[in-house]
Amino acid sequence: MDFLTDYKIPVGMWAKQAVDWLTLHGAWFFDWLSSVLETVIDGLLFLLQWPHPLAVVVALTALSFLFRRSAGVALFTAAGLLFIINQGYWKETTETLALVVAATAVSMAIGVPLGIASARRSWLYELLRPVLDLMQTIPTFVYLIPALILFGLGMVPGLIATVIFAIPAPIRLTRLGIISTPQALTEAAIAFGAKPAQVLRKVELPFATPQIMAGLTQTIMLSLSMVVIAALVGADGLGVPVIRALNTVNIARGFEAGLCIVILAIILDRMFRAGSEGDRA
Repeated sequence: MDFLTDYKIPVGMWAKQAVDWLTLHGAWFFDWLSSVLETVIDGLLFLLQWPHPLAVVVALTALSFLFRRSAGVALFTAAGLLFIINQGYWKETTETLALVVAATAVSMAIGVPLGIASARRSWLYELLRPVLDLMQTIPTFVYLIPALILFGLGMVPGLIATVIFAIPAPIRLTRLGIISTPQALTEAAIAFGAKPAQVLRKVELPFATPQIMAGLTQTIMLSLSMVVIAALVGADGLGVPVIRALNTVNIARGFEAGLCIVILAIILDRMFRAGSEGDRA
């Protein structure tokens, strides 16, 4: 069996050379992208941290009621956020929320158009599928390393790693919603003279909206699941107290921070869940 190891395929070395090449020739692009993403995150943090916490609680409660039209969801949002303030994790929660909102926005902005394109072109999805499988199955620590090298410590590498992990969900679910549109509806629209763009806008996207919203909630949940891992590369938020609690074996602090993550996840899930499903919940 030695002959198999004597001629090892240097995939690791190839990956290192690729990252070195990007670092050498693409530093200007990654610096620009890092500054743009930092500006977005700083803007979100300003909106969440500059007002009084109670004002933010009122605003988020009003948004949850506006989206869900449910007093129960609004009441849970208010109670959950007040509990987070009571536990002393408001600053960390706003940092996590900013990271999740930014990662979700980037993932949906890229994922929905790619999902539409892959639904229209089967060859594109055949190319994307192994890449999406790789993004969802490769250990997140593996791509944290190049993200750390290219973007340095801070919120940005955590955001990039989160997007890589979460973006397959909106791509797959958007494609599923588009291809699930009944053929009779599209044929009827074409028969009445609708152009492909009109069929997409008037028929396919409305039919696929529940799947797209499911992709949104999946992206939010996947982003929240990366909170602790993103903290390992310097991302602020609720992952930081969890890691500190782990390092010091502080059960109380770990449970408090973990419970705040769970409450935030439930609030966001209930706020953006598709209509009928959310009403039943």
